[in-house]
Amino acid sequence: MAKNSSRVATVARKTAETDIALTLAVDGRGVAKVDTGVPFFDHMLTLFAKHGLFDLTVKAKGDTDVDYHHTVEDVGLVLGQAFKEALGDKVGIRRYGFFLLPMDESLARVVIDVGGRPHLVYAAEAPTMFVRDFNIVLVKEFCRAFSNTLGANLHVQLLYGEEPHHVAEAIFKGLARALDMATQIDSRSADQLPSTKGLI
Repeated sequence: MAKNSSRVATVARKTAETDIALTLAVDGRGVAKVDTGVPFFDHMLTLFAKHGLFDLTVKAKGDTDVDYHHTVEDVGLVLGQAFKEALGDKVGIRRYGFFLLPMDESLARVVIDVGGRPHLVYAAEAPTMFVRDFNIVLVKEFCRAFSNTLGANLHVQLLYGEEPHHVAEAIFKGLARALDMATQIDSRSADQLPSTKGLI
């Protein structure tokens, strides 16, 4: 894949279920403009942008009258694709990132490798799974879709937590911080690919 010196990407995806347009700047300031038709998901994506210092614009229309599943999953697909395109050939990036994120009584651990091998390990179940009408099981679907299109090995674990809003928030903020670490350019190897294989 070609180098992307600006580390910015715009991706659009339209299906019978969703219509999504997304712009991402990896080296941003945390500015977000998000409208997915799912208010709680908008809140999570805004937090994600803020804490990862990514500039993010998302406009999504989906069959939310049926369910939130398609919208949440497909935004995950598009966001993963945007990161993949923005990172280009990945030369100089740290590649690995991790974060322990506390949110009141909840603590989430997120670890990521953007080395081109999609895999999700997700162990996060709260005693109550709904924030109003949003089932936080959809956070897992978002993470799976994101991991698949980015090509990332993503491990998400809720160490403990009770309130579902706090659980979801800890995961999204933790993902943002881990991604920020993984996508940063390491000045010691800015002209090197972070792999002995010569390709990621």
